[in-house]
Amino acid sequence: MIEPEHPDPSQEHASGPGALSVVAEPSHDGMRTDRFLAEASPSLSRSRIKGLMEDGHVRRGGAVLRSPAEIVRAGMRFEVSPPVPVSAWPASQSIPFTILYEDDSLIVLDKPAGLVVHPAPGNEDGTLVNALLGYCGETLPGIGGEKRPGIVHRLDKDTSGTMVVAKTEHALATLSADFAARRIERSYLALCWGVLSPAAGDLEGAIGRDPRDRKRMTIVPRGGKYALTHYRTLETIDMAVSLIECRLATGRTHQIRVHFSQNGHALLGDPVYLRRIPAVSKLLPDHARRAALDFPRQALHAAMLAFTHPETGAMLRFETPPPVDFQDLQKILFTDP
Repeated sequence: MIEPEHPDPSQEHASGPGALSVVAEPSHDGMRTDRFLAEASPSLSRSRIKGLMEDGHVRRGGAVLRSPAEIVRAGMRFEVSPPVPVSAWPASQSIPFTILYEDDSLIVLDKPAGLVVHPAPGNEDGTLVNALLGYCGETLPGIGGEKRPGIVHRLDKDTSGTMVVAKTEHALATLSADFAARRIERSYLALCWGVLSPAAGDLEGAIGRDPRDRKRMTIVPRGGKYALTHYRTLETIDMAVSLIECRLATGRTHQIRVHFSQNGHALLGDPVYLRRIPAVSKLLPDHARRAALDFPRQALHAAMLAFTHPETGAMLRFETPPPVDFQDLQKILFTDP
């Protein structure tokens, strides 16, 4: 039976389209929770139910339930409380960013670390998209969709470096096709723990969502997307830290971070993939060890981006040095005290 939603005033439940409270009957015994709730709700698909569960918007007996595969038993009460819808269009905001190149078709910029690319739950504003809308005014909305206008590719929040943004539908379609066909050249600088052997080579493996932690990606035996990273070692210090140049043959979520961590060389400061203090950190002098362990973000910078201009056909190439915090860490690690 399905009952109208009656939120408990003592609990901060969001409500919106699809909110419901439902009690399982004997005929539902043994069903997966996501299937049961999707059948009980006239407006929510099974995939939407899964997303709501993962984000903490489904409760069973008053407790948050996150696993879509949990088995339903007769008499269990479930509450689904979708978040209140927000405006489809991100707000225009005055947020400074460095422009490397701009014309009528595109913008090339140097994204600072700490700036999220596009709005998402938990980061509804203060993003690069908000900044672009504030800068471009009426010219950008409608290019590529509501939440990601003009976005051709993205960098993780705490990764700095070069990005290209489309200002026309033609530029967006052309650049997106070039990324998909691997016609875009990208180079990154990274500081990782340990020394790779060989000093140059390839890291590969299909990347997919970590089934134990949806915020992490991992190498998966099946169901992932093939990923290939070319690397070469530029410098090492005390067999403890390496400065690496990486070139992407594919562009998967967290690709460099996953490939290096899965091979025992997590990036310095990585809050997601560096789970313990590396043993090789003991090889560093005390001041360098402290600086490396205290670095507050993944030490990763998109240093170079090269592509064919979608209108003129000219080859464009842009390079940016790492930001000050990355350079300061380099000096501490690779300069004699």
